[in-house]
Amino acid sequence: MPWVTKTGARSCFQPAIGNGSSKRQWMSRALSLAFEIVFASSLMMMPACRPVSPSEPFHFEVGDILFQDLDCGPLCDAIEAVTQGAHGASLSHVAIVSRVQDGDVWVIEAYAQGVVEVPVQQLLSRSHDAQGQPKVLVGRLRPPLRHLISPAIQAARKRLGMPYDEAFMMNNGAYYCSELLYDIFVEANAGQAVFELQPMTFRKPGSSYPHQVWQAYFEKRKEPVPEGKPGLNPGAMSRSSAIRIVSALGAPAGWRR
Repeated sequence: MPWVTKTGARSCFQPAIGNGSSKRQWMSRALSLAFEIVFASSLMMMPACRPVSPSEPFHFEVGDILFQDLDCGPLCDAIEAVTQGAHGASLSHVAIVSRVQDGDVWVIEAYAQGVVEVPVQQLLSRSHDAQGQPKVLVGRLRPPLRHLISPAIQAARKRLGMPYDEAFMMNNGAYYCSELLYDIFVEANAGQAVFELQPMTFRKPGSSYPHQVWQAYFEKRKEPVPEGKPGLNPGAMSRSSAIRIVSALGAPAGWRR
């Protein structure tokens, strides 16, 4: 059955809201990033994981995949209602742990400014649950695939500085967050995909027409709505059989313990 990922205005950036001009700029940027795409997919639920309490700090490992529920406001409300990732979570962003050294943890992600490497705390500080914990699930590749982590990180480093993919299309010299992870693992795995692409759909649930938000978005870009083109998103990745969810740092919306 069709499903929609939550992606919202802040799924891949952190806006600064100030005067009227900056607000208008933020809303324009919000439309360009207010989505991590809709797919047709069957639901694969993973074994339950338990949250990490503040007294039990989680120890990150290189290659950990961080799935994040970012709050995006009313632009995403309708999408959030039908979003489902692992354990029912609403997930709108994904990044990979690239470095753990002397207590410092870094991630590589495709975000508003493009492909960057940032301290993990920068990612974790973007959204919190009611208890003040980051709304992040941590996934790890299953043992038969863990040899791919080092070459995948190398592949990610080669893409640092590349632009963010506002067209949400594969193989166009730019990356949205889950596309980046897909691509680096393809390179690490000698051209074989680790995560599965799915046909994108931009339609309202139960409708044969694109959602008006996406219709306006692509009209502004003077591009056709890429209905049916291959793509993927954080929710689909979080349910992949290639990984298991090992911990919840907080409680994403919809997450079932």
